[in-house]
Amino acid sequence: MPYELLVGLRYLRARRRNRFISINSAVSMIGIAVGVWALIVVLSVMNGFQKEVRERILGVVAHVQISGPGNLLPDWQSIAKVAEKHPHVLAAAPFVQAQAMLIAGPAVRGALVRGVIPAEEDKVADLGAHMKLGSLDSLQPGDFNVVLGADLARALGVLPGDQIAVIAPQGLVTPAGVIPRLKQFTVSGIFDAGFAEADAGLALMQLEDAQTLYQLGSDVTGVRLKLDDLFVAGTVARDLLKDLPRDTYASDWTRTHANFFRAVAIEKNMMFIILGLIVLVAAINMISTLVVAVKDKQGDIAILRTLGAQPRSVMGIFVAQGMLMGLIGTVVGVILGIITALNIDVIVPAIETVLGFKFLDKGVYLIPELPSDLQASDVISISLMALALSFAATLYPSWSASRLNPAEALRYE
Repeated sequence: MPYELLVGLRYLRARRRNRFISINSAVSMIGIAVGVWALIVVLSVMNGFQKEVRERILGVVAHVQISGPGNLLPDWQSIAKVAEKHPHVLAAAPFVQAQAMLIAGPAVRGALVRGVIPAEEDKVADLGAHMKLGSLDSLQPGDFNVVLGADLARALGVLPGDQIAVIAPQGLVTPAGVIPRLKQFTVSGIFDAGFAEADAGLALMQLEDAQTLYQLGSDVTGVRLKLDDLFVAGTVARDLLKDLPRDTYASDWTRTHANFFRAVAIEKNMMFIILGLIVLVAAINMISTLVVAVKDKQGDIAILRTLGAQPRSVMGIFVAQGMLMGLIGTVVGVILGIITALNIDVIVPAIETVLGFKFLDKGVYLIPELPSDLQASDVISISLMALALSFAATLYPSWSASRLNPAEALRYE
């Protein structure tokens, strides 16, 4: 072992006459450990939140959506065939989408109505897997059945088998005035996607029934596509525009929900900076610890210099001392952070039970649970950042120690 490292390790333990340095060293290591631990846990939770929301959104929203002018697509079959030829497209399904008012007794709710073909919809979305009551297969042409989100059904106070009135915003013009277009539907199923926007505001009906309600004839609103890789959605949308008719356009999930995912990315970066300040404060405290250590060890430094130690060796002693403090704090923080991030699904419910309230309310947040997605890249970047700050904190104290004049230090010894 190089003697610089050996001496630096010994300096971490103060002598009985001066335990102030030892206490300061412990405080610095604890500060670094807390900062690293908090960074790993928070970034893992934000990664998990982003991943969970993305999966839930894409269980309802298409990877790529092709629409026509005025949200009408007459010849959707040919467009679907063109889209399915792309190597990244797994499936295509037509849909009709429009606003409607749902009435069940005294309860009235606005909703987004989506007309689908159940067999085709299962290929591009995961709503069939989230059915709590009934099934999507109950949506048959001419039966005028409807499947509601769980929160929407609860707000209307209906269950499968109950009747609701669906009012389309496009009215019928008669000599007596504009009469709303109204049709009775039977609730045949309820789904719970875990995505508040869909659970509280989405109603599914058969494609032909939606075309009848909105008087679209054989036209649809557009075609939804599912891809083998959701991160190439933007590229696929641009590629399809080259082969599709000029009056059609394609949009992908990164554009329809761009503001949300951009906000999450910005928030993640800001949290990294804010929590990184904890490590910075610990590094600043390390500077004061090493400055005090240099003052306390002036006699030792002078003796080492008279024995032939080079200035760079003296500098190496205090760099080693500071880096050992930073390394111990980083390792402890990484271990605590990994354990906490991997067990967040157990820790958070336990804290909620003790405190008596939930951290995430489904009525406010998109998802009701606190997920975690621990990524090796985050752990590595956080560790390197903590070690870099620790190294930077050692430079001034170790440099000042290397410039110490042995004669001046030993004058009063």
